Amino acid sequence: MTFSAPAVPGRSAAVRSTPVPPVAASASVPRSVPAQGTGRAGPRAGLLLAIILTGQFMALLDVFIVNVAAPTIRTDLHASGAGLQLVIAGYSIAYAVLLITGARLGDLLGHRRLFLAGLALFTVSSLACGLARNTGELIGFRFVQGTGSALMIPQVLSLLQLTFTGEARTRAMSVYSAVIASGAALGQSLGGVLVSADLFGTGWRPVFLVNVPIGLLMLVVAPRVLPADSGGAPGRRRGLDLPGLVVLAAAVTLLTVPLVLGQEEGWPLWGWFSLGASVLLFALFMVLEARLARRGGAPLVSTRVLRAPGMPRAVTVIALTMAVNAGFLFSIALHLQSGLGLSALRTGLTFAACAVTFGTVGLTWRRLPAAARPWLAPAGLLVAGASFAGLGLALRGGGHGGALLYLALLTLGAGLGFAFSPTLTLALGKVAPRDAADASGLLATVTQLGQLLGVATLGTLYLNRLGPAGPHTSAHAYAVTSAALAVVAVVAALVAVEWRRRRA
Repeated sequence: MTFSAPAVPGRSAAVRSTPVPPVAASASVPRSVPAQGTGRAGPRAGLLLAIILTGQFMALLDVFIVNVAAPTIRTDLHASGAGLQLVIAGYSIAYAVLLITGARLGDLLGHRRLFLAGLALFTVSSLACGLARNTGELIGFRFVQGTGSALMIPQVLSLLQLTFTGEARTRAMSVYSAVIASGAALGQSLGGVLVSADLFGTGWRPVFLVNVPIGLLMLVVAPRVLPADSGGAPGRRRGLDLPGLVVLAAAVTLLTVPLVLGQEEGWPLWGWFSLGASVLLFALFMVLEARLARRGGAPLVSTRVLRAPGMPRAVTVIALTMAVNAGFLFSIALHLQSGLGLSALRTGLTFAACAVTFGTVGLTWRRLPAAARPWLAPAGLLVAGASFAGLGLALRGGGHGGALLYLALLTLGAGLGFAFSPTLTLALGKVAPRDAADASGLLATVTQLGQLLGVATLGTLYLNRLGPAGPHTSAHAYAVTSAALAVVAVVAALVAVEWRRRRA
């Protein structure tokens, strides 16, 4: 079966490629900021919160907003399959490669300065993407756009912590969690609306240009409300660890590029060599970081983070959660648009049900009893597994799914929401305060890599099950994929249960 859109990257479902949710205040407060406060953050705190979370939302949105525009971009620019893959995934590759570096640069040069620099680069590159004349230009500008996000997003959590204390911080973190929880699905929805509107005959271009006026307004207002950088923070004296940076960037690049292009290129030999080389470079990176730590230096990823209670299993659960999220978004978007022939608008709006419950969980899960919180992730993953099975049943006959489709999407959003934020929060709560930024960067990178793995494995499963054109063939492929998604979700739940049991 021939599709009008090639493989697209995951959410950063998720998750993106995705900045981490709120962490316990005791585990994430910058050293220059007291851990306790009155709960008041100043008269401009609300405006500051709006500014930095809008930046967060825009960066997260751009991981997914392009997905439903892919068929239009391909037709307008005559893009090849591999070219369109890079248009969509170039952003995520740059984002994943540079996230940890962006976090360290914030420590070194100042969170305010890096946020503004990243915002400016993101805004200018969004304009360039919207005006691109060919596929090559669009690919290049998407890489620049991802670089801007990687500079801007690691600073959001630090700016929240610098500004808010006490109950005000708790409320701000809840909003922050809701923003990152709902951004992925809302990105797909907004992309569908903008493409279908075809504003002034511009087709796909508004999915990029929508960032420009918002970014310019933020660049005018943000310098007036962002807190000044403090040159005396101890973290600023940490070095950049250039050897670690180069090796990590090379390892992530060698891992992500074949994951993005492998399916389209037929999994060539160079892709497998690249994946093998990435494993060796990740091992080299760990050796370099351990050696630097023994010498009293400041590695990009502290070994204390990797040894924190529950961190290895949390990394596994997060990676699996993001993988199923990305595989789900990839396969169902192609099935709805290319298999069932739904418009970009209807396809995008279909994801709104998932976004609503995902965002609601992000705002409310902290209100549940403390004794229940360690079990939220396993329970959420089991709910997600049942929802994937329900989606397969709803769509298996080649129909549109009816009420069962939307019920499964609602429960899926809730399940993934309970799996995502609590896992990160409980894991980061065990990290020493001085290592919170490193842990956040590590988990954000794992989130991005999990999404790419989800597309490369579960997305490939969907594509490989396709036969001659027709909704029933696509429905069969999606039914098989949904079964695999359910299995992976259950495996992740078992890992999470074991983690909780050992911690207990």
